[in-house]
Amino acid sequence: MPAVEDTTKTASAGPAIILVEPQLGENIGMVARAMANFGLSELRLVNPRDGWPSEKARAAASRADHVIDATKVFDDLASAVADLNFVFATTARERDGFKPVRGPVEAGRALRARVEAGERAGILFGRERFGLYNDEVGFADEIVTFPVDPGFSSLNIAQAVLLISYEWMKSGLADETQTNFSGPELVPATKEQLHSLFAYLENALEVRGYFRPEEKKPKMVDNLRAVLTRAGFAEPELKVLRGIISSLDRFSPAMPRGDGSPGDDPRRLPAAARSRAKDEES
Repeated sequence: MPAVEDTTKTASAGPAIILVEPQLGENIGMVARAMANFGLSELRLVNPRDGWPSEKARAAASRADHVIDATKVFDDLASAVADLNFVFATTARERDGFKPVRGPVEAGRALRARVEAGERAGILFGRERFGLYNDEVGFADEIVTFPVDPGFSSLNIAQAVLLISYEWMKSGLADETQTNFSGPELVPATKEQLHSLFAYLENALEVRGYFRPEEKKPKMVDNLRAVLTRAGFAEPELKVLRGIISSLDRFSPAMPRGDGSPGDDPRRLPAAARSRAKDEES
């Protein structure tokens, strides 16, 4: 038989996400999706209002089926945290008591340190409407709160789980600024290539009578060069610009591509050349 991928292998590799009396299956599913995005897969539910399992949750999980399939349901919070060594409670409101309060960045690092030390950790999230009761916060060792606008501090439960899950994953990166992929490495253009573009563009503008009045041409050229040197172009970017200028130089709405040789169109010749052409015809 072909080997079957173990999609639950990360269940013990990170903190458990514990939802206390969640109301909507759709929200549970979006929590599962957020967890899977950032490498978490242990979801615990305390007395979900609409029961479990939930097809609405599975549909909203968007293929995070390994999280849904491994979800555990508990009758009360004490049972849900019984095997854990350390628990965070999330809240947007200041609480009475003596518990340390951390932001999500610090909380993510603290969770990482405890899990790597072999501890079992969990994060409590309350009901969609009003969060956790004070006695439920009492089950936690510390509080984590998010730096939201005090005038509108209510987060969707899946958003809150996503934020702390993101900080969990980020805390495990060798470099917290690293990304899964990067843009191309572009070699800066040489001054010779840049000056060649200047000359080409200046000639194209001269043909079209851009430099008017004539006495202002030196200043206009200086301004043009200042604009183009500020960006710090790479060689491929100069090729793109040169191609654009070349296209504008050869074709126009009056004579689009396919109407013959653009070089034969007298409308594209400088005024002096047109005058000479007329003299030759006469």
